[in-house]
Amino acid sequence: MSASALTPVFVRLKLSLLRNGLRRPGAQRVGYIASAVVVLLFAVLQLVGLIALRGQAHIESLVVLAAVVLGLGWAVMPLFFPTGDETLDPTRLVMLPLRPQPLVRALLTASLVGIGPLFTLLLLIGSALAVARGAVGFLASAVAVPLALLVCLALARAVAAANVRLLASRKGRDLAVLSGLLIAIGAQVVNFGAQRLGSAGLGELDPVADVLRWVPPASALAAVHAAGEGSYGIAAGQLALAAGALVALLAVWSRHLTKLMTSPDESTLTSTETAVRERSSAGLRRLLPAGRTGTVMERSLRYVWRDPKTKAAWVTSLAIGLIVPVFNAWQGTGSVYIACFAAGMLGIQMYNQFGQDTSAFWIVALTISSPRDAYVELRARALALLLVTLPYAALVTVVTTAMLGDWRRLPEALGLSFALLGAMLATGAWTSARFPYSIPQEGYKNVAPGQTGLAWISVFGGMIAAAVLCAPVIALAIWLNVSARGDHWAWLVFPVGTVYGAVLTAVGPRLAAPQTARRLPEILAAVSKG
Repeated sequence: MSASALTPVFVRLKLSLLRNGLRRPGAQRVGYIASAVVVLLFAVLQLVGLIALRGQAHIESLVVLAAVVLGLGWAVMPLFFPTGDETLDPTRLVMLPLRPQPLVRALLTASLVGIGPLFTLLLLIGSALAVARGAVGFLASAVAVPLALLVCLALARAVAAANVRLLASRKGRDLAVLSGLLIAIGAQVVNFGAQRLGSAGLGELDPVADVLRWVPPASALAAVHAAGEGSYGIAAGQLALAAGALVALLAVWSRHLTKLMTSPDESTLTSTETAVRERSSAGLRRLLPAGRTGTVMERSLRYVWRDPKTKAAWVTSLAIGLIVPVFNAWQGTGSVYIACFAAGMLGIQMYNQFGQDTSAFWIVALTISSPRDAYVELRARALALLLVTLPYAALVTVVTTAMLGDWRRLPEALGLSFALLGAMLATGAWTSARFPYSIPQEGYKNVAPGQTGLAWISVFGGMIAAAVLCAPVIALAIWLNVSARGDHWAWLVFPVGTVYGAVLTAVGPRLAAPQTARRLPEILAAVSKG
């Protein structure tokens, strides 16, 4: 089939996929429409805002950085959200009698249809209008805007085609867990950057923009500004650079399409890789206690490494638990006590322990016949968490203290962190037995339908209970800080908090064990709903 005949077919296919979004069940249809409206409204506001900045000093630097961020977003989207667009997966077409070149042109044209391309187009139009000057500048923008849009789309397609078989595997789907890390870091970077720009102005962007204006697709928008300033040679070079990047991306995309259509899938583990994995597993087993405790600890740690939902929760907690204290310390607005945030984020992982097993919990349930069995199970899960959470909380506290230079408060911060961690492990064991809920394995939902109330009670109720349990150590720290000679004895918060947290960690599973053994049928029914 020729490209001229193939392109309309793919455009109609993309339009059909968009229309199918309106045929979903009630709540999903409302969410689909609401998300599209919000995205388009945000794009229109960005368009108006950029036009309003026209004529402002250093606007070119802002436009160049915005274009780079936009291109980066299109590049990582297929890696972190591989199921967001069905047309990104070319393996759906490998059995059809299609040649790569016509297929590239048809898919590129179909890529122009959708909410994402429209959002990008509006943002690029606003950026071009913000920097365009004179007739030559507006003429250059007429070339730069579609060129930059095509570079973004071709970049997304080339990345998707190069990694599609990896993304279709379990390892590839695990890449989605990094999206939480990326969003967490990005939010803090944007917040920090906005504060710096608010105090220093857009001129802070000029040194970075001087380099990035030669990086496609930003080079296309930089050409609009250069043409308006009369630097026609620079403008032509920047447009040529963007056009060359588009040609190179299309060539890479075509080569990977050809490979996908002519070569078998080899994304399987070799025997050597399997042997290495078995040896590393045996090494981990030797470091853990013998008996049921070691077995349960190994199982819990395997879930953290292999289960996508569990890994996503851990990656997000580890990232945010470090980012929030460090960025606050970096900006000079935080205190050493905010390092307790890391212990709180990691302590949440103790909540809904049995729900993390999903329907596989019935195998665990078969091994629990008495409160003693339940106690050993809960204690081992808490110990597995402590292997990571305890040194991590201490590390974040030390790093935050070093950045602030307030070493005098380090013992207090460590004591409060360890007390909070012990309290959350204790309440997490109890709420896991009393308020279990299922975690769906497919999609991005973390709570099965109809169990949202249970999840709120389990997590937020447990956090409130943990705060109450920490009250004695918090009261001790406050009293030592406000008393006349308390500074000389503030270091006592560290041993008191450490011992107090250890006692709570030991007592929590013991108190939750009888309820766990008694409510096994209810727990099994609750965690198997997803």
